[in-house]
Amino acid sequence: MIQQLTIPTPYAVGDVNAFLVKGDALTLIDAGPRTKEAHAALVHGLKELGIRMEDIEQVILTHHHPDHSGWADGFLNAEVSGHVYNNLWLTRNPEFFDYHDRFYLDQFKQQGVPGEFLGSVKKMKRAAELMAERPLDRILGEGDELPGLPGWTALETLGHAQSHLSFWNADEQVLIGGDLLLEKVSSNPIVEPPLDRTADRPETLLQYNRSLKRLLELPVGTVYSGHGNPVTDAHELIRQRLGKQHDRAMKVYGMLADGPKSVFELTVRLFPSAYRRELGLTLSETLGQMDYLQASGLITRTTDPEGIERYEQT
Repeated sequence: MIQQLTIPTPYAVGDVNAFLVKGDALTLIDAGPRTKEAHAALVHGLKELGIRMEDIEQVILTHHHPDHSGWADGFLNAEVSGHVYNNLWLTRNPEFFDYHDRFYLDQFKQQGVPGEFLGSVKKMKRAAELMAERPLDRILGEGDELPGLPGWTALETLGHAQSHLSFWNADEQVLIGGDLLLEKVSSNPIVEPPLDRTADRPETLLQYNRSLKRLLELPVGTVYSGHGNPVTDAHELIRQRLGKQHDRAMKVYGMLADGPKSVFELTVRLFPSAYRRELGLTLSETLGQMDYLQASGLITRTTDPEGIERYEQT
């Protein structure tokens, strides 16, 4: 049995969902942001189901973003499970945070971001303020059975986050999908530092598209999403989303008709106001379109003498 709890967030996305799943272990999947309002909503939502916070035996995270992980440490008797990438944030690992800043500073410079905006790199760690602060008790990865929930399996569905897992029940044809597939909007494939520090930058839009296409191979009946109502027409919605994403990429392709451009130059054209408020998110969106177009053989990338990557039509 799955029960949805709706929790307020301070973010533009609005409310976030957590899910109570009753199996051999009383389980909460995701835990809202670390705010007083979210805590009150969790307490109230569980109380309406006859559950106290101390009754929860395990919390399982779909991913580390603060609107999903914030109160993972608020359940005194619960073990916490999730993808290994969660630990980099939930333990406030200082070495990781240094690596985090270097990664984004290098990325911003390659993308042609002017010096006046480079200070925003430091602000990108503010998300940790609304996350839980405790290590995972159990690491989950691709194909792992969920502890205490017979019939449930973890699927690695990266793209929106480098920690993203979805949870699949083949018998019930149900997926608890975090931010993989939302009812109203497409999730933003956010560029994040790779877990393997020797690896190249994750091509997050291509990751995200592959994760969506995985669902086309499964007989999904219902997707319980991290935001909004459950999705009951997953295959059709995925095809629509992939089509719209292709259309957005072709719009960006058209912007290269008059010559090579950096990611920052394209971002300013695509998001003339939003880029100042949400530089990291808007750059991620633009860079994702570049990865898509390059993988499609439609553009090429070169690096100028200043180390700035520029893209042009082939």
